[in-house]
Amino acid sequence: MLNNTFKILSATAISAALLISTGCQKKSRTEKEVVVYTYDSFGADWAFGPELAAAFKEETGYEVKYVIAGSAVEAFEKLLAEKDKPQADVILGIDNNLAQRAIDAGILEPYEAHGIKFIPEHLQDALGSGNYLTPYDYSHFAVIYDTQSDIPAPQDLESLTSKTYADKLILMDPRTSSTGLGFLSWTVSVYGDQNEAYWKRLAPSVHAMTKGWSEGWGLFTKGEAPLCISYTTSPAYCAIEENNERYVALTFDEGHVMQVEGAGLVKGAYNTKGAKTFIDYLISTEMQKKLPLKQWMYPANKMARINKAFSKVSPVPETTLPTDNNKTQEAVEKAVAAINK
Repeated sequence: MLNNTFKILSATAISAALLISTGCQKKSRTEKEVVVYTYDSFGADWAFGPELAAAFKEETGYEVKYVIAGSAVEAFEKLLAEKDKPQADVILGIDNNLAQRAIDAGILEPYEAHGIKFIPEHLQDALGSGNYLTPYDYSHFAVIYDTQSDIPAPQDLESLTSKTYADKLILMDPRTSSTGLGFLSWTVSVYGDQNEAYWKRLAPSVHAMTKGWSEGWGLFTKGEAPLCISYTTSPAYCAIEENNERYVALTFDEGHVMQVEGAGLVKGAYNTKGAKTFIDYLISTEMQKKLPLKQWMYPANKMARINKAFSKVSPVPETTLPTDNNKTQEAVEKAVAAINK
């Protein structure tokens, strides 16, 4: 879910971008319009979304209208609030930490996408059974380190609690950010029943806990703190677009958890046919080839070739840790309370 790192949307800009006019209401919809709920770093004018929409329209004749929330969690909450009268046809960004909640909420319709055979089974399994969500990208969560800082790189999650890193780490709120929730799932995987105690030890190291990824990454690249929670693929933008290898993704021997993002067909969607066509096109090899250098994540389609320069600066951890969504959800309020004390 990564984006042009230096073009950060403010809350005002995000609100302005929301397509909540009557153009998104069912009574004025057309059969050639597909309404897609998504997050800022996918649907903004500098992100992958507009390129995808333009190509999709040229190929199929469908026009895409993005409704942009600040994060995938916020897009999910919006769709959940509209459950009885859904305004969207597709939702993007429901990841493996939100998937079961979305499925249990009854807001998604099963759909076996054309081209699903090209998506590895472990990515499909991460989003649950029943074809409720179609994977379109993935990456591992990681600590991103500013090599121009005057502190050494941390070696594991526990070292982040050291006095060396006091006020040096930027996190995202797990209540509002899928990146924040992903980091929490990582610490739950490593610390289990001792997770709350870990977050209490971590609290002095936290410089800021932002509402969403874009805000947090913006603070990081402005130099407010030398460490930031993001993805192993995050430094690729700076390295490729700006020839700047200042930021590196750290890999820890204890392992990392993975984020898999999915596209879902909304239950009760106005344009089911258009929604299915959109999901098919999103995971097509043609579009998946273009995804890494706009979305700054790995493509889910195994047939999509990955740019060598992208792979060079996007390390793949040796160990992928399992996650427990229920335990992660149960840990949210305690983790936030530990930081806010």
